[in-house]
Amino acid sequence: MTTSNATLIRNGRVITATDDYVADVLLQGGIIHTIGQNIEVGGDVTVVDATGLYVLPGGVDTHVHLENVIGPTITTDTFASGTKAAAFGGTTTIVDFALQTEIDSPLGAIARAQRSAESQVNVDYSLHVIVTRVDDQVLRDVRHAMRHEGVTSFKMFMAYPGIMMADDASIFRMLRQVGADGGMVALHAENGTVIDLLIKEALEAGHTSPRYHALTRPSLMEGEATHRGIRLAELANAPIYFVHVSSNDALKHIVQARSEGIPVFAETCPHYLLFDDAVYDNDDFETAKYVMTPPLRKPDDQKHLWRALRYDDLQVIATDHCPFCMKEGHLGLRSSKLRGTDNFAQIPNGAPGIETRLVSLFDIGVMQGKLSLNRFVELTSTTPAKLFGLFPKKGTIAVGSDADVVLFNPAVTQTIHAKNLHSDCDYTLLEGRSLQGRVEKVFLRGNLIVDGHHWHGREGMGRFVPRGEVRAF
Repeated sequence: MTTSNATLIRNGRVITATDDYVADVLLQGGIIHTIGQNIEVGGDVTVVDATGLYVLPGGVDTHVHLENVIGPTITTDTFASGTKAAAFGGTTTIVDFALQTEIDSPLGAIARAQRSAESQVNVDYSLHVIVTRVDDQVLRDVRHAMRHEGVTSFKMFMAYPGIMMADDASIFRMLRQVGADGGMVALHAENGTVIDLLIKEALEAGHTSPRYHALTRPSLMEGEATHRGIRLAELANAPIYFVHVSSNDALKHIVQARSEGIPVFAETCPHYLLFDDAVYDNDDFETAKYVMTPPLRKPDDQKHLWRALRYDDLQVIATDHCPFCMKEGHLGLRSSKLRGTDNFAQIPNGAPGIETRLVSLFDIGVMQGKLSLNRFVELTSTTPAKLFGLFPKKGTIAVGSDADVVLFNPAVTQTIHAKNLHSDCDYTLLEGRSLQGRVEKVFLRGNLIVDGHHWHGREGMGRFVPRGEVRAF
């Protein structure tokens, strides 16, 4: 066989959502060209010996916030730094957010995000639109975005009144139209008005430390909003997706709805599996690094999340990578948790995690017997690709799929330190933690972009990926 600009991955253990076998994989022309035994190639083909390594499809992270303006703040990572961190973590496709402001349309939001991303992204990307206002024109723009812009998912908030919260009728209108057109509405489910009241009462009582972020966002209010969102979707006869599910109070409604045949899908995040609410048992400001929404929950909630991951009541593990520095950082207070030094309600909500998703889940999931290798791939690559219209271009190792490939070493351990990561965030929740497994090489459409500690990618090489209809049911 004569090939050019090609790479042969020799003798690796190929793991997909359904397969587990040793084979050679030929990457050529940006796609997976051939999978077989003892593939013969010419001298112009780069041969990589993957003996002892897993050959995984590139990770698909469908919940990240890069350069996202949230009220008076902006997330620390740029499209450049965030996608470089993603690549080193074995993620080759992200889905970020385009925020519809009060004065523009979903189409304006998409164009604005693409202008910012296109010259910076190091991996492939797509966008969800955050819809904050719904009227007849917005619905027309949403339909246009689905048909002509390749954007088929839209996020809405049941929290943050006056900033991003949508009322139930607006959510219902979106569900009805987007569902009928083959797309997906993703919901942030918390009862925002009740939570705002609890925050107000806590501050009036003089409670200002970060721990009160968790105490004013009880899991009951996540559960109530999840139940309400499910019933709106049922009435609209539409699928629905819940982001960052953290508690059994929310999960139990998802499980019940799925048992009734309602197309409900949901994700959780690594931090809800790695940490619990014991981190809030102090008044130290360092606790601000754990201020994310929803907050961390109880160990019993973790047990229910793991069960749901095993039995497919949760289908995706995404990061909700939403980084803000613990110091002033390179963008000053606008990107710093220090905004809330004297008022927990002013601490920007979010934590980093885009680079450590695969290795942390391999360590706590696969190595501890909670996830099979196939399920690990399914949760971090295949199902997110299916749910959000990227499959089979993304999310699997198959002939004709994009040559987004990760070589993963299961036999080594590494100790995580923020200084060695590639995010612009100045901390990691996993500081000093030893994890088993390491990303060795990463290919984006056949191009080697990560080789151990060495970076071979370049800003702007990532492409916008237009997405199709939901494929998971």
